[in-house]
Amino acid sequence: MRATTRPILAAFLAVLTLVTPAAASPAQAGRDRGTVWKACADDRTAQCMTLRVPVDRSVPYGPTLSIAVARRPATDPKHRIGTLIVNPGGPGGSGVDFALDSPWFFSEQLRRRFDIVGFDPRGVARSNPVVCSASLLAAGPSVLVDSAQVYAETVAYNRRLAADCARRSGPVFGHVDTMSVVQDMDSLRAALGEDKISFYGASYGTLLGAQYAERYPSHVRALVLDSVMDHSGDTDAFLDAETGTAQDSFDEFVAWCARSTDCALHGRDVRRIWAALLARAGRGTLRDPFDPSYRMTVYDLLGVAFGSFYDPQWHSLAVYLREAATPSGRRARGAVTEVEHSFPAVFCDDWAMPVGGWAGLRDRLAGLARANPQMPVSPLAMASVTGCLGWPLPPDNPQRVPDPVRTGPVLLINSRHDPATPYVWARTVAAQLGPRATLVTYDGWGHVVYGRSDCVTSAVDRYLLTVRPPAAGTSCPGVEPVAGGVGKRPTGRRDPRAAGYR
Repeated sequence: MRATTRPILAAFLAVLTLVTPAAASPAQAGRDRGTVWKACADDRTAQCMTLRVPVDRSVPYGPTLSIAVARRPATDPKHRIGTLIVNPGGPGGSGVDFALDSPWFFSEQLRRRFDIVGFDPRGVARSNPVVCSASLLAAGPSVLVDSAQVYAETVAYNRRLAADCARRSGPVFGHVDTMSVVQDMDSLRAALGEDKISFYGASYGTLLGAQYAERYPSHVRALVLDSVMDHSGDTDAFLDAETGTAQDSFDEFVAWCARSTDCALHGRDVRRIWAALLARAGRGTLRDPFDPSYRMTVYDLLGVAFGSFYDPQWHSLAVYLREAATPSGRRARGAVTEVEHSFPAVFCDDWAMPVGGWAGLRDRLAGLARANPQMPVSPLAMASVTGCLGWPLPPDNPQRVPDPVRTGPVLLINSRHDPATPYVWARTVAAQLGPRATLVTYDGWGHVVYGRSDCVTSAVDRYLLTVRPPAAGTSCPGVEPVAGGVGKRPTGRRDPRAAGYR
């Protein structure tokens, strides 16, 4: 899930230069049922196609939409196990991009044995994206609703935004819930000629995997849920868990600054510095050091910290906070008229988040702030809840407790100090899925675990290759962040972790 924040770090560039055309092998062509694969426009070493599906499954002869699909075939076709469908989360993350960039994310042994397939979920990227007016998005009220007036403005704004997005996006609007994507994924499985698929989902993609396994258990070979969404809690449970885990991530940053001389604030009172910056943001006197013309809000500042917890990028956050008093530099802004904005359309179709009006929201926010002094509310949770205030369509796929899995073994992995998908969610979902679910704990930091250490990667790879899960209670030690991120991170490519629930 995606919370909008002002970026403080350079984004990875997608540099795709190889031009060798890709074609399906005879064996693949025999499996594929009437699908036509061509070299991808974005990367001609991979294969792409489109899949037509009904917009509304209850009206099978009504409007249809095209689902964009990308595939990197197994590099050792003689020892191919099957298809691994991947989803990076979001909501709004591109599965096509994830598949194209899979050589920089998944291990060589997985790429040898599996066709790695990703698709853009309906309403996202190349699959009939939900688009909205850029000027209307820019004119939205504060995400941090702090008065009855702002609450009323937010409700009215969300209704205008939904109407605008519906008009620009066409029939897909109102049909982008995860259960609809589950059905699209099974149509893809059938088109690939696979009786069973393996699945890796990160972040919001874990909801897709869990709901697919619940609906189509006989078609699941293996299922990996990395950084797990709990889709069973109410508004209070959601806000409490999300804000508590954001505060935990801040506490871990403070502890690192205290023990590491690499921290630009080492030896200083980080909580006091942070409190002063929050106060200045609240007064409207805090300038963004990357754009001195911009006065930061409290939500902006919380977002800077929250975004840095994903890798985590503690080194950069410490420098940013140190420099916040002496801003310099400029950020260019370009003019756009229409932009993709699938987040509220998807989230509000998956979640019911009643708050009991302004008084109910005010009381909830006060309680969160008392319990979490440095991160008084998770920016992610706040954007999620306030983005659905006044939303004109009821959710098609609201929260509920899932049934125990009826597949083979399922593997869940989660950081103990994840800023976006709390560790408690992974434990809850593992219990809900029953004895066939195994949770591996990464005793470290950040969001999305695969690739953070040899321990984690090996546990996931062994499971996907053999469908034998690790022993119950398995954990992997955390890897201390280095400047620029954690572990050996690739450069020059989109990082699939950045597309996860945020």
